[in-house]
Amino acid sequence: QVQLVESGGGLVQAGGSLGLTCAASGRSISTYILGWFRQAPGKEREFVAQTSRSDGTTSYADSVKGRFTISRDNAKNTMYLQMNSLKAEDTAVYYCAAKVVSSGGYNYWGQGTQVTVSS
Repeated sequence: QVQLVESGGGLVQAGGSLGLTCAASGRSISTYILGWFRQAPGKEREFVAQTSRSDGTTSYADSVKGRFTISRDNAKNTMYLQMNSLKAEDTAVYYCAAKVVSSGGYNYWGQGTQVTVSS
């Protein structure tokens, strides 16, 4: 199975940018669909973005479309989330996740990294 560790969270002013990294170990990420999720205080965890195994297909939540970019480097066993034009409502714990079956739920999760956007 794969282990995931997020990094890159922190405090940023509204309108600023931040990049998150998800480092994988244990297995190659090339066999997994990868995603980013987030959970704000008092709210349920929500989908942010997803990238496919090989053809680079990506999808985004409407709330982040045009501002966030998900990418992956299978050779480095790493996934990224570049976040631009950050808003206060982007404040949350961000999680990376992996799954094998496209129609199923995510099986593997990182521990999360805090992103705080000050207004």
